[in-house]
Amino acid sequence: MAVCYRHPSRETGVSCSNCGRPICTDCMTPTAVGMRCPDCAKQKTKVRTVRAPRSEPTVTIALIVINVLVFVAGGGFTFTAGSGTGTAVAHGALFGPAIADQHEYWRLITSGFLHANLLHILFNMYLLYVLGLMLEPAIGSLRFAALYLVSLLAGSFGALLATPHSLTIGASGAVFGLMGAGVIEMRARGLSPMQGGLGGLGGLIVINLIFSFTFAGISIGGHIGGLVGGTLAALALQLGERQRSAMLGLGVCLALGAAAVAGGIAVAGGSGLSG
Repeated sequence: MAVCYRHPSRETGVSCSNCGRPICTDCMTPTAVGMRCPDCAKQKTKVRTVRAPRSEPTVTIALIVINVLVFVAGGGFTFTAGSGTGTAVAHGALFGPAIADQHEYWRLITSGFLHANLLHILFNMYLLYVLGLMLEPAIGSLRFAALYLVSLLAGSFGALLATPHSLTIGASGAVFGLMGAGVIEMRARGLSPMQGGLGGLGGLIVINLIFSFTFAGISIGGHIGGLVGGTLAALALQLGERQRSAMLGLGVCLALGAAAVAGGIAVAGGSGLSG
């Protein structure tokens, strides 16, 4: 494998799109025509990577604030005990029969902003903050918002597909989608998702999937659905970037979100009280 022309000890599979010299992640300068080396880009300062913010993660912060406000309003202040009987949960949780028979379609979204207890929301909001801090500055706030929405809706679809008669709440489906998108973004920049072993993003996904299949009360369908939805949305956004059309990527995300909603309603219809 080639080594970086500025850092001979670092192997890399990425080359400058202008001069063709191999460059490592620290030497990559993202441009509209691909990655360029510092010399071709005429940049002598440290290059921004997927983890180096270019702007404030405003959407990430807004999502965290909304989740916290909803949780405070619901009053579920126990640390680990479930809180599945409150008014907010009763009218906002994902529940197939309510969607099918009462046409309460808003549950596909509101369920992603409800949490059962303090441990539940703390864990999800921590991951949302870490992943948002990595992704939102790298892809932009609008595309990050689209990515999060698709992940949330795909998670709702997956949860209904797996357990339509169970009350399901939590932002974990959307968070899993951000994990999947993070893997796609890292690979696009020549980085390994398994970098750091179990402490890296790939390891985080593996550990959380193991937890999903090991412990009771966790929405396996929601986690896998969100992971698949976020991965597909990230690929769609990259497609738009390659075609130099932001609207193309956002349009495909819109189609993915619509498909998740249609799928969720269809699955809920098959679980209705009358059926």
